Amino acid sequence: MKHTANLPGEFELIARYFAPLARGFPGAFGLLDDAAVIAPAPGHELVAKTDAIVGGVHFLHDDPPDLIARKALRVNLSDLAAKGAVPRAYMLDLMLPKTVTEEWIAAFARGLAEDQNEYGVHLIGGDTDSTPGPVTIAIMAFGDVATGRMLRRGGARAGDTVFVTGTIGDAALGLTVLRGKSAHLDPKAAGFLVDRYRLPRPRVTLGPRLIGLASAALDVSDGLLADLRHLCEASELAAVIEAPRVPLSTAVRAALATDSGHMTTVLTGGDDYEILFTAPSAVLGELAELSRTLDVPITAIGRMQSPSIGKETRITVLDESGEPLTLDRGGWTHF
Repeated sequence: MKHTANLPGEFELIARYFAPLARGFPGAFGLLDDAAVIAPAPGHELVAKTDAIVGGVHFLHDDPPDLIARKALRVNLSDLAAKGAVPRAYMLDLMLPKTVTEEWIAAFARGLAEDQNEYGVHLIGGDTDSTPGPVTIAIMAFGDVATGRMLRRGGARAGDTVFVTGTIGDAALGLTVLRGKSAHLDPKAAGFLVDRYRLPRPRVTLGPRLIGLASAALDVSDGLLADLRHLCEASELAAVIEAPRVPLSTAVRAALATDSGHMTTVLTGGDDYEILFTAPSAVLGELAELSRTLDVPITAIGRMQSPSIGKETRITVLDESGEPLTLDRGGWTHF
């Protein structure tokens, strides 16, 4: 990172704010080396995932820096959870414009420290640099999973039930609130949705428990339908989803009561960071017990089936009458 009038030098910033986040992980070497060492537990292999968030795209420029940091970490932990991996460590690449202050960095580091304590992970390395563009944060997270047991997108079978954790659409509607497009919502509902947009809840406890139960899994980041399409393509199957069964929060139901058009946003908006997975009917009882034990809602929303010959449509969404819904978009795309 080039020195600016606002900030100390790069190595001083690392020593002051980021080296403390590496304490407790011997392979990080106090962030004093050029690389880190991670040894998986015996009988396990490492799972690596990287995801970036960009100011003005994945968060708003005036979002609190501690929440930006926590979102950057959690979107990666969510991916590990959907693979059945237990999170261990992460690396951070932080690209900052010259307008960023040391106070911003201090708050950002506090956010990382808070989530490190919550999820039991450590910072083990990375890079800092300046940019003429918006704040950009890239994290690579590492977890471990029993050898050969990682949950993949491509294991679903025809007849499997489609499940999703938590509730869907909260984050997407939270963004509409922040953009001033949901003024009709009461402050409590609006606040709940904004919080869900700014701070995902990765299902890190549930994910590893789905190994042996789920046939395929991924996290919902691009939108329920877009991510289900990824699963369908990898599994070479199609899916039928029943819209009335998609789990919705009280706040989303309130938004839909005033504008049913929000349903498209709910199904396609993205940033839910819940786990979408398929499983055979034989494990329904075990999933119900797991949901109760971990206090994580798990809802059946549809089924996998063989694709129709000559049809490109992978996903059919049915309304309350059992009729197919027509949506004007399919989910988030990066380009």
